[in-house]
Amino acid sequence: MSEENQKNRSWLERLTDLLSREPKNKAQLMEVLRDAEERDLLSAEMLSMIESVLQVSEMQVREVMIPRSQMVGVDKDSTLEGLLPLVIESGHSRFPVIDNTGTDVIGTILAKDLLKYCFHKDAKQFDMTDILRPATFVPQSKRLDILLKEFRINRNHMAIVIDEYGHVAGLVTIEDVLEQIVGDIEDEYDIDEDDYIKKHSDDSYTVKATTPIDDFNEYFNTEFSDDEFDTIGGLILKGIGHLPKRGEKIKIENYLFKILHSDNRRIHLLDVKKEISS
Repeated sequence: MSEENQKNRSWLERLTDLLSREPKNKAQLMEVLRDAEERDLLSAEMLSMIESVLQVSEMQVREVMIPRSQMVGVDKDSTLEGLLPLVIESGHSRFPVIDNTGTDVIGTILAKDLLKYCFHKDAKQFDMTDILRPATFVPQSKRLDILLKEFRINRNHMAIVIDEYGHVAGLVTIEDVLEQIVGDIEDEYDIDEDDYIKKHSDDSYTVKATTPIDDFNEYFNTEFSDDEFDTIGGLILKGIGHLPKRGEKIKIENYLFKILHSDNRRIHLLDVKKEISS
């Protein structure tokens, strides 16, 4: 028997053994799957996704949730005029509604439910209670795979996370869970993997926070210092003084930086506008 046939048989024997009985552990399962990937029976992308699915089954909501300090919520007594700028600025589609104490979530609203008040002059007077939807609450300790199943069954996309005392700890969306499996979900702001900077016009750009300051300086003909930080995200972090949330802005020299995407660990994406000197 040739060496190649012997290797194939070895793999087939292990696969047969795997299918004929439950694997003893995840390590044994992954060993067979990695062997299958090496033999082009399974793509690298599919193997990575399977690994991520197995990891998700061991992760808890607390590991991916957006903390309370970074939640974009709306007040129960907000007016339509007060809501619209927040909705437009944040770019979110769902918002928790906070009660008068500023501590409890009493429901959620969808941005799309505001449309009828914006485009119909004869629409009845806006009342938050007319569009208020029930909020879904989950504990920090809930496993992500279980949460994903509940999202799918209930056709829900967002849940409010509570701690062991019943206090609001943050929120989690279906996108937060799916990104643990498939990676970051692209949107209109995303840049090609190999690029750092995307130009929209002569004075408007989307820039990855991981852009080296040297590259930024070369592209924009600036002279930002890289003595303390290597990336433009580090420079922004220093300037703002805290981990910023989406929508926060800072001006450095003639450039206005706006946070497009960040989480509870780092800044991801920036909107950069070059101000034209008069």
